[in-house]
Amino acid sequence: MPVRMSESSQVGRGKGFGLGLALGSALAFGGSGVAAKPLIEAGLDPLHVVWLRVAGAALVMLPLAVRHRALLRRRPALLAGFGLLGVAGVQAFYFASISRIPVGVALLVEYFAPALVLGWVRFVQRRPVTRAAALGVVLAVGGLACVVEVWSGLSFDALGLLLALGAACCQVGYFVLSDQGTDSGDEAPDPLGVIAYGLLVGAAVLTVVARPWSMDWSVLANAADMNGTPVAAWLLLAWIVLIATVIAYVTGVVAVRRLSPQVAGVVACLEAVIATVLAWFLLGEHLSAPQIVGGAVVLVGAFIAQSSTPAKNTGEPVASGGPERELSTRESAA
Repeated sequence: MPVRMSESSQVGRGKGFGLGLALGSALAFGGSGVAAKPLIEAGLDPLHVVWLRVAGAALVMLPLAVRHRALLRRRPALLAGFGLLGVAGVQAFYFASISRIPVGVALLVEYFAPALVLGWVRFVQRRPVTRAAALGVVLAVGGLACVVEVWSGLSFDALGLLLALGAACCQVGYFVLSDQGTDSGDEAPDPLGVIAYGLLVGAAVLTVVARPWSMDWSVLANAADMNGTPVAAWLLLAWIVLIATVIAYVTGVVAVRRLSPQVAGVVACLEAVIATVLAWFLLGEHLSAPQIVGGAVVLVGAFIAQSSTPAKNTGEPVASGGPERELSTRESAA
């Protein structure tokens, strides 16, 4: 009995540590938009900020890519898709959207992705979904309508909202790709290796698209304005690369392994709350009462959709792109 109690205690501590890592990952990801927006307003193109973020993180993660170089032979399509959608696509659309609409609104629109994933599962893959998941979709749609204030003819820039929706669509592609091959019996790829190569692929693609050689590098030597407070641009960039990308991804992956993809995904929903609060206090971006309520409803819908996924091989209706995912959930985010 003492041995069993000791084992139970160790499991509890492990889950507690995993929960702490998941919360830290959400906090790290949530600060990316708040740090990036002052750089964009200081004169950097959103694509250039994305390139700096991805290329810097890819450089830091390069040793892991070398360690997992066998993935290039085993899963080239997964690495390419993850780099194009989960890294380059999500972040490019997200950073472009926050240049036109508030950070909190952009991220809440991006969190419409779970509903889009269920649409893919139900109408493209023609697989049933749980009633709880369908309820989550309904709540997410209703909450999103409040966030963008559809009754006033959309209170935000339409292009900015479309860009945020583009980020959500890219996140759907990431979820679908993450599900490929998990039921085939093959050994699942190491998430850290996939992230490392995803960053490398994303950096390569963004180099062609963003053309960083035309960037105004002098912006990084000056200060950026954060709601009236000057902050060194290089410090904001260091936060985006090291904290909001490298540490955020790694802690998210470790959290998934210590908890479960569903639990870690639900905790990741706090990213939108964290980003909204940080933007409120650091950037002065205030949301109206209906938008706050709508954002809460979007997160509740995402919570229900992600937490109602059945275990593997149960034969039950699904609530997401398939069985438990091995990769970290943001992974895209933002």
